[in-house]
Amino acid sequence: MPNTDYQKLILDNESKLSISHQQVIQQKQILLKIYKIWYKMIKQKLDDCGEGLQVEVGSGGGFIKEIIPDTITSDILPLPHIDMAFDATSIPFADSSLKAIMMINVFHHISDCSAFLAEAQRTLKSGGKVIMIEPSNCLWSKLIYQNLHHEPFEPSVINWQFESKGPLSSSNQALPYIVFERDRQIFNKRFPLLKVKSIHFHTPLLYLLSGGLSKPSLIPSFLEEMAIKLDKFVSNQNFHMFSLIELEKL
Repeated sequence: MPNTDYQKLILDNESKLSISHQQVIQQKQILLKIYKIWYKMIKQKLDDCGEGLQVEVGSGGGFIKEIIPDTITSDILPLPHIDMAFDATSIPFADSSLKAIMMINVFHHISDCSAFLAEAQRTLKSGGKVIMIEPSNCLWSKLIYQNLHHEPFEPSVINWQFESKGPLSSSNQALPYIVFERDRQIFNKRFPLLKVKSIHFHTPLLYLLSGGLSKPSLIPSFLEEMAIKLDKFVSNQNFHMFSLIELEKL
C-alpha cells in the first residue's frame, strides 16, 4: 500500500475514534461530569486574560463550548463538529492575536512540542495563556500509567520529540512533566516569553474509577457525587493523576 494511502487510512481510523470518544463522553455520566469539572477549571484561568480570541486545540470528542461558549474549536483531523482543522505546530492565527490556547490531553500527543510552544509564543498576546490538563507524574500516576494504560509513559527519556504514526496513536504521557517540571530551565531558555505560571495537581482516583474512554465505570451512579468530593479531598502534591498547567506570555 502506498505511504499516502496508509496515512489516509490512519487518519480515517483516528477520525472515527475521535467521534467514538465524543459518544462515550456524552453517554457515560461520570466521564461527562469529569470533563465538566475540567472545563470549569480551565475557565477560571481565563478570568485575567483580557480580550481576544480563545482557541481549543485538539477538541476531538470534547464539548468545551457548553462551558466556554466563545471558544474556537479545532483539531488536526477535519471532524464534523469543530470550527477549524489545523496542526498545532502551525497555528493559523496572526502574531499576538490570541488570549488563550486551551487543551485537554493533547500536549502529550504532539510529537514536536517545541514547534507548538513556538507557535503559542508567537500567537498569544501579552498576558495570554496556554491552559492545559495533562497526565502528571508521581509514584501513584506512574504506577497507573505504566501498568494500566496503553499509551507510553516515559519520564526518563532525554528528547522532547518522538516519532508520530498518527495524532492519537503516538504519545508520551510524561511529556508535560518532562518539559514543564524536569526540564524547566531548558523550557525557560528556549521560550523566554512564556513562563510557567502555575501547575495544579488533581484527580487522583476519579478518572481511573470512571473507566475512562475504554472501560466500564467502577462507580455506581448513586455514588458519583460522593466519589467526586472524595477525589478532590484526597488529592495532593504526592497523589494525583493529572495536572492543570498554566503558561503565560510575558
